[in-house]
Amino acid sequence: KIYPRITFGFFSRLKALSGVVLLGIYYLSPWLQWGDRQAILFDLPARQFHIFGLTFWPQDFIYLSFLLIVAAVTLFFFTTLAGRLWCGFACPQTIWTDAFLWMERLVEGDRPKQIKLDQAPLSFRKFRLKATKHILWIAFALFTGFTFVGYFTPIHDLIPAMMAFNLSGWETFWLFFYSFATYGLAGWMREQVCIYMCPYARFQSAMFDKDTLIIAYDEDRGEPRGARKKGADYKTHNLGACINCTMCVQVCPAGIDIREGLQYQCISCSACIDACDEIMDKMGYPRGLVNYTTENALKGDTSPHILRPRVFVYAGILLAIFIGIGVSTGERSLVELDVIRDRNSLFRETNAGLIENIYRLKIMNK
Repeated sequence: KIYPRITFGFFSRLKALSGVVLLGIYYLSPWLQWGDRQAILFDLPARQFHIFGLTFWPQDFIYLSFLLIVAAVTLFFFTTLAGRLWCGFACPQTIWTDAFLWMERLVEGDRPKQIKLDQAPLSFRKFRLKATKHILWIAFALFTGFTFVGYFTPIHDLIPAMMAFNLSGWETFWLFFYSFATYGLAGWMREQVCIYMCPYARFQSAMFDKDTLIIAYDEDRGEPRGARKKGADYKTHNLGACINCTMCVQVCPAGIDIREGLQYQCISCSACIDACDEIMDKMGYPRGLVNYTTENALKGDTSPHILRPRVFVYAGILLAIFIGIGVSTGERSLVELDVIRDRNSLFRETNAGLIENIYRLKIMNK
């Protein structure tokens, strides 16, 4: 088991803010009202998908395709620009794992206390702490599953139905399935999902180049590593700036050593940057031993190449798609008319000598 040590710093606060905002959007959106209905509601039985003032029908499925294309190109854009920025600050697996880690620390304490508790023999105190943690996890997971179902069934109707044990089979299934998935993936599997289950870790290298921002250890400045007293001139002892405290490893949620170079397990959460900067401050050394940089910069190329052609290409594609979706949505017809000839019957000639066919006229109010 990996016990990530809690860290404080700019990137840690930024990640916490991202988690609060994204979880807030997820949990609060179903409670918003738009007129006499829920603001965001995917009403599958009625085949109506309400997003604030817009209502989409199955015939508008093309917009879902556009949304998936936008998601993919956005992922390519941010990966090319700043590596696995999505994984470290916005991925649902990361956000919910951080929430579960917060609850674990709230009950069991930080890394040293958790390790000591797990190594201790079973006692009433250990059982009480473990039970409390899992009760919090399960309650939070059930609330997550309840909120998920609330996007498809009006959440104000879902509460009395759940209290009266009157949920439908599908509502019950998805409530418990999504809760179980949240509890299992964020509470138990954690980094295993990122390393073994998520395909993004495997194909990210295809989107990286030598000018992609990555989190890296400055080997020229840090090596050779070794312990020393605070304030000592490490250069006279033929040492680098790294004191080999392993704090960058202890705070890593994937349990890797960033000093070994770029690894596919790294989710770019920036915890190692904050941890290393804190140590550098205590030692009186300049910050940035572990920092955001590029492969070219590590090799001595100081000229910035962050805004390069492929970044502009992805940005241009995204802008074009957004404009296209906006124009298409704005000009979307609210009435759909289909005229279809009945293929089961042939034409016939009337007594007046006219040719008659049968047509089906279908009018949809959108």
